[in-house]
Amino acid sequence: MMKDWHMLPAEIEAQSMKIIEEELGEISLPPLHKEIIKRVIHTSADFEYARTLRFSPQAVQAGLEALQQQAVIVTDTNMGLMGINADGLRRLGCTKQCFMAAPEVKAQATANGTTRAVAAMDKAAALQGPLIFAIGNAPTALLRIQELIRQKKCRPALIIGVPVGFVNVIDAKEGLMKMPVPYIVAKGRKGGSAIAAAICNALLYMAIRKK
Repeated sequence: MMKDWHMLPAEIEAQSMKIIEEELGEISLPPLHKEIIKRVIHTSADFEYARTLRFSPQAVQAGLEALQQQAVIVTDTNMGLMGINADGLRRLGCTKQCFMAAPEVKAQATANGTTRAVAAMDKAAALQGPLIFAIGNAPTALLRIQELIRQKKCRPALIIGVPVGFVNVIDAKEGLMKMPVPYIVAKGRKGGSAIAAAICNALLYMAIRKK
């Protein structure tokens, strides 16, 4: 029999997190990583992320510090953009951007023979302030960010690299994990815009508590 179908959203989330905690069982996770992993599992119902999410040393701390310094979060999809909690951003004085639909990005991509994701990352690299890239769809965006870092045209505070798919996805993620920048990566083919947004939201909630 269905139980508690009348629960309020906050109650449903609290109960979900309790179930996730129980089902994680004896898996040992660093506390800061665990909070992000639980949020990703809550979004996806996929416990494999407890084993496949990878964090560079101090990645979470780097993300929290960037958010406390009014970071700009750049996504590679409008879906990812919409999934990032607007109230959390407002409370920290942060903003979010997605340039994929910008006319100048489309024009640049056509002129240069690249994807719009590549052109969007070029535009984002010129933004001021701490940058957090949340890439959940386009491995070409992740590869372009790596090029921009090597060319010293961009120095992100944190890169969330969780594109989903089959072509260039694993190579893009493995390449990111060799870069000298803080990262959170979902190894393998899994990921997505919702996962990128979930990681951003976990960081936002943590930063707000520390404020």
